[in-house]
Amino acid sequence: MAIDAPRSRAPYASDPRKSRGRVRPEREDPNRNVFRRDCDRVIHATAFRRLKQKTQVFVAHEGDHFRTRLTHTLEVTQMARSLSRALGLDEDLAEALALAHDLGHPPFGHAGETALDECLKGVGGFDHNVQTLRVVTALERRYPDYDGLNLTWETIEGLIKHNGPLTDRDRQPMARYRARGIAEPLRRLAEVRGINLALQGSAEAQAAAISDDIAYNAHDIDDGLRADLFAVDDLRAIPLLAEILDEIDGQYPDLDPARRGYELVRRLIARFIADVTRESARRAAQTELRSPEDVRRLPQSLVAFSAEVADAEKAIKAFLFPRMYRHPHVLRVTGEAKDVVRDLFQHFVAHPETMPEGWREGPLADDSALRARRAGDFIAGMTDGFALTEHARFFDTTPELR
Repeated sequence: MAIDAPRSRAPYASDPRKSRGRVRPEREDPNRNVFRRDCDRVIHATAFRRLKQKTQVFVAHEGDHFRTRLTHTLEVTQMARSLSRALGLDEDLAEALALAHDLGHPPFGHAGETALDECLKGVGGFDHNVQTLRVVTALERRYPDYDGLNLTWETIEGLIKHNGPLTDRDRQPMARYRARGIAEPLRRLAEVRGINLALQGSAEAQAAAISDDIAYNAHDIDDGLRADLFAVDDLRAIPLLAEILDEIDGQYPDLDPARRGYELVRRLIARFIADVTRESARRAAQTELRSPEDVRRLPQSLVAFSAEVADAEKAIKAFLFPRMYRHPHVLRVTGEAKDVVRDLFQHFVAHPETMPEGWREGPLADDSALRARRAGDFIAGMTDGFALTEHARFFDTTPELR
């Protein structure tokens, strides 16, 4: 059976008919289940539209062919649906999580996030995962009865656990949260929604998360090749990629460099998806899983790479870090982007009246923490282009970021 062929529904797949619901109860839609409605709400959100002009790794001015947050999100969504179909999971829930997972990213990619985190250090810092939750629970203001998107419990849980469990069974922060603790907005949201931070996410949440990893690795290779930060044959340093290149060269000995790179990326994605499908099915066969709750109680992820491919994925990340993310040109541009974010933050904190209506209301003059957070939220929602336009409005010199 092909890995993307429809299969019977797994007993541990999330069921929209058994959703734990929304904070604000709503009348059911006769034509769409609750997870499908979550997908549609994300697609129609203002924050989703802004992703088309937010940087992935390169700033938007580098060229029209490099990936943005929107193209990355669409690629993650396609992979998440493919995995969910192969594993018999709920495709709509996986899609909703993939569509929403990057809504909290600020302009200028990780450079913007680092700068905002520094600026907001005194009021809890900035984390794009936490900001995504703020977007879908409060900052989107489209509906007459509530702020946010009023998403289902399962979608909120999946966004909270995009990187897996946040605490151990003793409620002590783990992994990335060990050093700084769990952000108060995230902890509060989990308490309100009754989400156990020590448990795994749903299988659909895991499918969306690993699809994010696959997309990052494969498509950063594609963008790095396009930008001439490294050559195709440099990738032979990674055994899995050398194996794929040998296959391509044997089948197409005279393939031009551009198509050779595209074929490498295409086959790498297929390898990743096939491996995750096999490994996840193997793990599922080792234990009796009768419900989504059984997946949450597992000691490790259900949807995962095999050990061999996990090592290859780490090797790809290790290759990309110095050659792409730390490339001198990329570092220069991201350094300038950080300066733009810092300048804007300092300006809006000092002059909140220059923010648009809806952002300058409230006791900003008497509450420095609120003023800082409001400025951070406003900047986080900006596209790259709008951030540069705003910077040029208040400062004499604005970098071109190219």
